Amino acid sequence: MKKLTRLKNRCIARLAYSIPAFAEFLTASYTPQRSEDVPWTPIKKPLAESKIALVTTAGVHHAHQKPFDMQDSAGDSTYRMIDTETIEQDYLITHDYYDHRDAENDLNIIFPVTRLKEMAADGIVGSVAGHHVSFMGHIKGSHLESLIENDAPEVAARFVQDHVDAVLLTPG
Repeated sequence: MKKLTRLKNRCIARLAYSIPAFAEFLTASYTPQRSEDVPWTPIKKPLAESKIALVTTAGVHHAHQKPFDMQDSAGDSTYRMIDTETIEQDYLITHDYYDHRDAENDLNIIFPVTRLKEMAADGIVGSVAGHHVSFMGHIKGSHLESLIENDAPEVAARFVQDHVDAVLLTPG
């Protein structure tokens, strides 16, 4: 049954990619979870002096890392640490809820690490963090609670420890 559900999810993603009206229908029917308690922290220094990290919900991970759990209908709230220096040559995408064929050919479509390095080389941003974070992005139910209460605070603490000044969020 789980294989059938996974096949259904992949078919829906392909249809949404191929038929814009279907994608618009899916988008219109989605209701995001909202919270009034989301903290906003304004950037404290110029981008040209800031260390930047990427956080994605595109399901990117290194080939040697455990894939995200696509069998659980509530998703997977765990995250993968992504190494800046090796991800461009060593990545997989585990995510059934979007068509990632193009991203498999060019990681920068969903995880613009090469562009970020170029921006650092050009002085637009101060530096690129050594590690970034990837989530799977399809998270609901008790997994969403785990993400909010456990996983996201762990990631934030890691970025604080690594002196990251700002993150660029990219969807899948």
